Amino acid sequence: MKSTLVYWAYALAWRITRLLPEAWAYGLAERVADRIYGKNGKQIDRMRSNYLRIHPELDSADLEKMVRDGMRSYLRYWCDTFRFPNWSNEQIISSVVVENEEFLREPIRAGRGCIVSLPHAGNWDHAGAYFCATGIPLTTVAEHLDPEKLFRKFLDYRQQIGMEVLDLDSRVIATLAQRLRAGKLVALVADRDLSKSGVAVNFNGGPARMPAGPAILSIQTGAPLITAFVKYEESGIRIIFDAEIEIPNSGTQTEKVAHMTQICADRFALRIAQNTSDWHMLQRIWVDGDFQDRDES
Repeated sequence: MKSTLVYWAYALAWRITRLLPEAWAYGLAERVADRIYGKNGKQIDRMRSNYLRIHPELDSADLEKMVRDGMRSYLRYWCDTFRFPNWSNEQIISSVVVENEEFLREPIRAGRGCIVSLPHAGNWDHAGAYFCATGIPLTTVAEHLDPEKLFRKFLDYRQQIGMEVLDLDSRVIATLAQRLRAGKLVALVADRDLSKSGVAVNFNGGPARMPAGPAILSIQTGAPLITAFVKYEESGIRIIFDAEIEIPNSGTQTEKVAHMTQICADRFALRIAQNTSDWHMLQRIWVDGDFQDRDES
């Protein structure tokens, strides 16, 4: 019953948001964000604690403004997502600014493939749609979530954009490696992994775990691993790429993976500190037991 209600809530929001004029749709999203913030529930607790880990120097008023802005950014992401089926390729391309785009396009032109690792920031679907619309379709991974019907709806949505979306399972690394050896683009959201296979990193001064997949794929295939950050502009998004992370010349694979993943974590921390409200992290990141929220007490 609950799964059915969740599906229909998303389906209704998807339909209504597409039908409303643009200004009304985004105005409604902002009001919903403010209402969620005002209720001060578990998600707001977690966003607040995550932001405070990034900016421990903030006083209460500045922190609360950042959290409110963060929830508005998060609801802007959902409004974008619901309205994307109405967007033309021209609208997608014209609403994106890219810094250091050559870090991605050059290895793709050379047939080397490319792995992009990025955090949950801005609108990563918009960034993916931009590259699909400009001739570089990509492969990504999605965790299989309930309800199944909603998962399939999001799967169809991303496939219509031009993405190949793989289920997160034991075969996914082998499939992604095949795509990279064929010279394709693989994009992975990789700022959180609390599983046993996650790599221990120092993230903004505290212990966290991040996925090993991006580094493993680079080591196995030779495809360059780069990082990206997506932030919102007044209209559209800005994608910021950072240069290839070199594979260490010595050490075991485990040591190489740890080294490369730590570089990803350092880059994420820097970009998130600069654009914190666009980091949509409503789940636990750090594993040291500090800043616990109500769902873990």
